Amino acid sequence: MIRLRVKEVAEAHGLNMSQLSRRSDVSFSTVKRLWRNPHRSASTEILEKLAAAIGVSIHDLIEELPDP
Repeated sequence: MIRLRVKEVAEAHGLNMSQLSRRSDVSFSTVKRLWRNPHRSASTEILEKLAAAIGVSIHDLIEELPDP
């Protein structure tokens, strides 16, 4: 199972949802969706934009968890 770490990584870099949305040019609703539900899917394009806006690798936004 894959879990997105957008919220944790962004907050560790001092960014809130609005700031991340503006910096990444990703809609606020998409950022909010990923922020609140880390198990939702996201395209690689969106993850690349978010990672670049935060200043991290796309790999830092993804965590692989064992299946329940």
